[in-house]
Amino acid sequence: MSARDPIADLRRIAFLLERANEATYRVRAFRAAAKTLAALPAEEIAERAGAGTLTKLPGVGDVTARCVAESVAGEEPVYLRRLVATEGTDLDAAAAALREALRGDCHTHSDWSDGGSPVEEMALAAVELGHEYLVLTDHSPRLTVARGLTADRLRKQLDLVAAVNEALPAGFRILTGIEVDILADGSLDQEEELLARLDVVVGSVHSGLNDERGKMTRRMLAAIANPHLDILGHCTGRMVSSRPVGVKGAGDRAHRPRTRAESDFDADAVFAACAEHGVAVEINSRPERQDPPKRLIRRALEAGCRFAINTDAHAPGQLDWQGFGCERAALCGVPANRVVNTWKADRLLKWTRTRR
Repeated sequence: MSARDPIADLRRIAFLLERANEATYRVRAFRAAAKTLAALPAEEIAERAGAGTLTKLPGVGDVTARCVAESVAGEEPVYLRRLVATEGTDLDAAAAALREALRGDCHTHSDWSDGGSPVEEMALAAVELGHEYLVLTDHSPRLTVARGLTADRLRKQLDLVAAVNEALPAGFRILTGIEVDILADGSLDQEEELLARLDVVVGSVHSGLNDERGKMTRRMLAAIANPHLDILGHCTGRMVSSRPVGVKGAGDRAHRPRTRAESDFDADAVFAACAEHGVAVEINSRPERQDPPKRLIRRALEAGCRFAINTDAHAPGQLDWQGFGCERAALCGVPANRVVNTWKADRLLKWTRTRR
């Protein structure tokens, strides 16, 4: 029996754990072991597996060592086999067709802010999923809890993205972006010159979520009227689930029950403004968000809005969450031609540029 690739198996396990929204420490165990083994020649890995000395390596524990030993022996690791067996059911036809039409993801995070993986790792996971592009949208400065990017750090990230794109497979590219905070007065939390340079700008409310209806509505309308804003992110700010968030740096907070009511705003006015200014409404695919709720997706559709079905992924496996958003979009009758990330990258960029 020929040997499998133990590093690929470890990474696949981590990916499936992320997609299942499992606790962060489980994911880190497999990614740490994969990182350690990637620095070693295959012969040494095989020798250590045979001698039972894998656990002497930093970041390799009993469970990951057992998976590696099974891989080296040519067997699918039992841990991986169980995960694959419990992946879940297929999307129904309408949602599956919408998922098939998506060409990229317009809202993702890396370890430059509160994500758990490097830019390169997120990009390669997107390639494996069949994406043509990935928009990198790390947080903006005032969200300090999420290590928001200062203007200087964002400029450095733009240089990194340019370098990484040179090494990625042909036909795929990272698009530059940001998830910029919508501040109390509706302004966007980043220098205007930088916002103008970025390919895609997602704007979200992260503070003052309990503002009274009129104040929140004025705040959102001001942001939507800003020519740099392309996508209105998770518009109600709600949390509907106590599932672990799985975000690097969140510590124990990532595993505490967490729910949050919707922010109160005039949805008809906000969606009318989105339609008028050409701002897409995000359908956020995170299981604990499901934002906006279906009744608001329908109202946005009736208002003539475009949509972006995004994962808000903070780890590679979470990039496969788009199916959740597609299910909700399909239930609300959202057609593929109203979803901006069904477009090729060049068309998406033409849209964001002509709006400014």
